[in-house]
Amino acid sequence: MDQLVAIRAFARVVEAGNFTRAADSLEMPNATVSKLIQELEAHLGVRLLQRTTRRVTVTPEGRDYYEKSARILRDLEDIDTSFSAVRSKPRGLLRIDIGGSTARDVLIPLLPEFMMRYPDIRIDLGVSDRAVDLISDNVDCVIRGGPLESSSLIARHIGSATLITCATPEYLKAFGTPAYPDELKNGHRLVSYLSPQNGRAFPFRFERNGEKTDIKVDHRIGVNESNAHLAAGLAGLGIIQTFSYSTAEALRNGTLVEILNEWRPAPYPFHVVYPQSRHVTHRLRVFIDWLLERFPQRVTGA
Repeated sequence: MDQLVAIRAFARVVEAGNFTRAADSLEMPNATVSKLIQELEAHLGVRLLQRTTRRVTVTPEGRDYYEKSARILRDLEDIDTSFSAVRSKPRGLLRIDIGGSTARDVLIPLLPEFMMRYPDIRIDLGVSDRAVDLISDNVDCVIRGGPLESSSLIARHIGSATLITCATPEYLKAFGTPAYPDELKNGHRLVSYLSPQNGRAFPFRFERNGEKTDIKVDHRIGVNESNAHLAAGLAGLGIIQTFSYSTAEALRNGTLVEILNEWRPAPYPFHVVYPQSRHVTHRLRVFIDWLLERFPQRVTGA
């Protein structure tokens, strides 16, 4: 048994939650991963995983072994990276997940520069407003806006976006232009952004001189994907509240008009997030550094 290979296989099964995902990420046959862990258990004389036909559960001994061995794996990879980063260019596959409008309007327009700077890095870009599990979905990092929920993740702030409220000129001609947030409750048609996680509508948020107001009314239409949400606003279905970077062109050409601009809410933070338990590869490190350099200005819509 190659104990180091076996430990890596075991760690990936714990992180992925099943043998199939672990085997895929390690580019090994499922049977090989299973055999490595059986040999590791025999070597240690303890059961690390409980296997059933439907799921894999980590035993208390397995959890303890994972936490201790994961630290060793990270230290070893840090040592390897410190040497390889000096003599080689970053290379390999980088798996990134990002929301729809942020991908279209912020990251993708910047990517040609990154790809030119690091030609040996390949990127798999997962685009969805639905949050992914970085561990089980084998994602290197995600770019997300809003408050952070999990303390098991490392987050780097990469800029803040401006939220604006807008509608088409035709809509405003038909329904009037509100002067105060509360007027949205009186006969206006709202297009709400729905949480992809729970389906609930996000309230329209407003702030002026420290006074905060949330408008929660029945929406005319709700959309749970950011590009489609903008499209609904452009179609004249009602008033939307979204990011200025997504509406910049429409505002310039007059297909959308900003309203209640004196009541813009506080800037909306964006972060690049990655797991504590996963080693930061050379390619991920240079990507994060590049994001910190290039992302902030683009996400503000400046």
